[in-house]
Amino acid sequence: MIGYLSYFKSVLITRLQYKAAALAGLCTQFFWGFLYCMVYQAFYSHASIDSINFKELICYVWLNQALFSLIYIRSKDTEIIDSIKSGTVAYELCRPYDLYWWWYLKLIARRLGAVFLRFIPVITFAFLIPKPYNLTLPISFKAFIMFLITLIMGLLIIVAINIIIHSLSFFTMQDKGISGIINTIGELLAGFAVPLPLLPNLVINISEYLPFRLVGDLPFRIYSGNITGSYALKSILLQMIWIIILVIIGKLIMNKALKKVSIQGG
Repeated sequence: MIGYLSYFKSVLITRLQYKAAALAGLCTQFFWGFLYCMVYQAFYSHASIDSINFKELICYVWLNQALFSLIYIRSKDTEIIDSIKSGTVAYELCRPYDLYWWWYLKLIARRLGAVFLRFIPVITFAFLIPKPYNLTLPISFKAFIMFLITLIMGLLIIVAINIIIHSLSFFTMQDKGISGIINTIGELLAGFAVPLPLLPNLVINISEYLPFRLVGDLPFRIYSGNITGSYALKSILLQMIWIIILVIIGKLIMNKALKKVSIQGG
């Protein structure tokens, strides 16, 4: 366990050193967040939306921008992919650790390192800009606690999905095909492209059976008060179930791959 924690810490510290990339990301988040707010304001001024009000939608937008690096689906570790293609993954297999959890902690650390450098500036900016574009406080302390719980569990879900994508590279030697399909579907059903409540009912109904909405859409809507009560509690239980399912699937895929893996030239 000490080895896992030390590795997690080293990756996290390494990611915190990428300040130039974080600065560029900040400018992107500021721009797109403000742009989305103005676009949705124009949309709401000419349409009647019952599924989510404008104030809740603004919270949705800014939380999405502030936590972009933590929960965004279209994210991969090029070091892992390159190690599979080149065969240097053999060095990792020599370590006395479970490769699945080794990669799992690495991906979590990378995401945490990226979001630490962006979260506070984006949130501060979102709170300070004029109404009606500003981020507001959560509706209650209970909602804030549930937001944190669902956000953490959403992180565990998305990392488990990423591990599955990375593990499939053992069989295909390419990650672009399968990752492109999963990422495109996931971004739509997670509400990253367009907030989920604004999508057609058919898409919303499909999202209920998949884990993607549990990554970002759920915590954002709990924060704003769009999701409350028993539905929020059921969604948290569903998050737990999906974490278990995705980890089991990822472990099975990786174990099968490692049984047949062959290192060329060695």
